[in-house]
Amino acid sequence: MNTTVQTISTKQLQQWRAHGHEHAILDIREAHEVSVSKLSDFHIPMAFCLSRQSEIPREIPVVIYCRSGARSAATVSALSTKHGFSNLCSLEGGITAWAKDIEPGMEVA
Repeated sequence: MNTTVQTISTKQLQQWRAHGHEHAILDIREAHEVSVSKLSDFHIPMAFCLSRQSEIPREIPVVIYCRSGARSAATVSALSTKHGFSNLCSLEGGITAWAKDIEPGMEVA
């Protein structure tokens, strides 16, 4: 069984956004974290991702992110293994890396 989780760098995601590459960005952090900063309005807390998997697109790439990348990697792995997703990737370093690399000064909870 392949347990490797596909990832995307902050720079690659920035390029996707800048060039209109079709994708969705799913925030799996808790509500109090999302209230401080976010990259998109698509939010399903990690604890509900498996039960709400029908809300996650399968026809376009979906970038899943959390604070540091650990929760998103676990979520990509679980959704891929249990529900057969093949279009998911985890944002390397999460929103913390995004704030450092792309949007200095962004507050992260």
